[in-house]
Amino acid sequence: MLEIKNLNAYYGKSHILQGINLSVNEGEIVSLLGRNGVGRSTVIKSIMGMVKTDGSIKFEGKQILNLPIHEISNAGIGYVSENRDIFPDLTVYENLELGKKNNNSKITWDIEELFDLFPNLKNRIDVLGGVLSGGEQQMLTICRSLMGCPKLIMIDEPTEGLSPQMVGNVEKLLKKIAEKGVSILLVEQKLTIAFNLSKRLFIMGHGKVVYEGTPVDINNNQSIIKEWLEVS
Repeated sequence: MLEIKNLNAYYGKSHILQGINLSVNEGEIVSLLGRNGVGRSTVIKSIMGMVKTDGSIKFEGKQILNLPIHEISNAGIGYVSENRDIFPDLTVYENLELGKKNNNSKITWDIEELFDLFPNLKNRIDVLGGVLSGGEQQMLTICRSLMGCPKLIMIDEPTEGLSPQMVGNVEKLLKKIAEKGVSILLVEQKLTIAFNLSKRLFIMGHGKVVYEGTPVDINNNQSIIKEWLEVS
């Protein structure tokens, strides 16, 4: 579904991503792991056309490198940033309605279906987004992206700063999304979450992919964990 080859990304004169190769298959959860500052978020922003890049990014066989953001979104790619970019002065319902898009995705969502996944949002349907808790805002952001019926959704640090209970709710939601056939590219700092959810994982260091494998592969390779994932 998504195939990235020799992707380079730049912020001004800084060469941030250096020859990234990565793929996500249909209905698969893939996680990007690594310490802060290694370029994980930049990978997602590059896919969305938000960063100056060269190389190749193909989605469903079509080249999308450096296309306008709205064309990439309309192709069926959803993006949930780490900033939880909701509209604080709009209600939960209004935020969700703004997520709707017309595309050719066979995977569709409606508000009631999303409320079934996260009933707490239904209870707050008329509440302004700005007064929701951090966890509720995260759920709203993910659900708003799903209203656009993406085939692939990219989610940046969805559990950061959340309570253990809300982390569990996010994990359950991501599982439900994948069960419906939506591919997920996940940037996640919590290794337990990434290992529980992902079929494959890419570990990044210094702007490059330094290791690719399954959760079992990485768990069995403590030297990789120590060198690239543990915080000293």
